[in-house]
Amino acid sequence: MEYRIENIKGRTLAGMNRQMSFAEDQTAILWRSFMPRRKEIVNAIGSDLYSLQVYPEGFFDEFSPLETFTKWAAVEIPERNKVPDGMETMQLPAGLYAVFTYRGPSGKGAEAFEYIFTKWLPDSGYQLDDRPYFELLGEKYKNNDPESEEEIFIPVRPAGTSTF
Repeated sequence: MEYRIENIKGRTLAGMNRQMSFAEDQTAILWRSFMPRRKEIVNAIGSDLYSLQVYPEGFFDEFSPLETFTKWAAVEIPERNKVPDGMETMQLPAGLYAVFTYRGPSGKGAEAFEYIFTKWLPDSGYQLDDRPYFELLGEKYKNNDPESEEEIFIPVRPAGTSTF
């Protein structure tokens, strides 16, 4: 899988979120509630969609599929943009990310994450950082189509460094 290391700028996102776990995945419910309303967000920056996960600190230290996290369906907006009722904003902090290009149906995405966490990360010279993870769903994204393409952003820092 192709990847690059990128230092991204901070961004303001607007959208909807839900608490869920891997065992009780509610991603489809979240996106079904967001997509009909996304055009209500005025001044969206571009047409890319963000599927973003905010994990509690230490989430992957002793992984459990029952542990909950917050998942967002969002778009980028200018910093001081008003958002529609029923939606919220969040600040995506700047930082270093390993960016992977995933090609294939969304239903096979778990295989990409397994590769990233069990093969790439241990040999990369990087460690996970405590910032949001996200997938950037651009113009080549076609949901469950085998020709679909998206970018997976994994927050990293050089191995052996702390977040402080």
